[in-house]
Amino acid sequence: MIRLFVGLGNPGAAYEATRHNAGFWWVDALAEQWNVRLAHDKSFQAEVGHAQFGGQKRWLLKPQTFMNLSGQSVAALARFYKIPPEQILVAHDELDIEAGQAKLKFGGGHAGHNGLRDIHTQLGTDQYWRLRLGIGHPGVKSEVVHWVLKKPSPDDRAGIAQAIDRSIKAAHHLIAGNMSEATKTIHTLVPVTAPSAKNVGNPSTTNPKTGSAPAQSDN
Repeated sequence: MIRLFVGLGNPGAAYEATRHNAGFWWVDALAEQWNVRLAHDKSFQAEVGHAQFGGQKRWLLKPQTFMNLSGQSVAALARFYKIPPEQILVAHDELDIEAGQAKLKFGGGHAGHNGLRDIHTQLGTDQYWRLRLGIGHPGVKSEVVHWVLKKPSPDDRAGIAQAIDRSIKAAHHLIAGNMSEATKTIHTLVPVTAPSAKNVGNPSTTNPKTGSAPAQSDN
């Protein structure tokens, strides 16, 4: 079962609509569905909220440390509430998957993603769940940093929005620990419809704070 749902991104209005913030979009959508208000908690350097299911709290977390230091927030909350890594799900942008697709994965490497890299370091393990939200690849490695820190095209926004909508429908399976059913729901593709993209990058629950530019070397 998943007790901690994490979305990765960079804080501040300058970044809220960029591809790298797909994880933030996902947690905002989940918070809206659960009617959860996310509030800044300086103890965890994050926007945090929770909901109650079956007598147990499920936490939502958006690190406000900038991408490269995301693990500090994740590890701090996980340690405080005694949540083991295998009960953590991290939603993040994924270059190796096309926009409109999403994949559920347990464990494995960080593939150069700086947010995952820091989570690996801070948790001391790679044994946690990831929700990989496809953003597509620019085709040239030298363009990756520019790509993830730019807004997606309208078509890609529609695809990402639909992947978020579809994966949110698996939340009850994730809570229950029924990962096989969650995988079926998340991996099943349906035709992209452009109207789904209208709120992507401008989530109603987001209250961005400006900050210094992220120390970003790769993605």
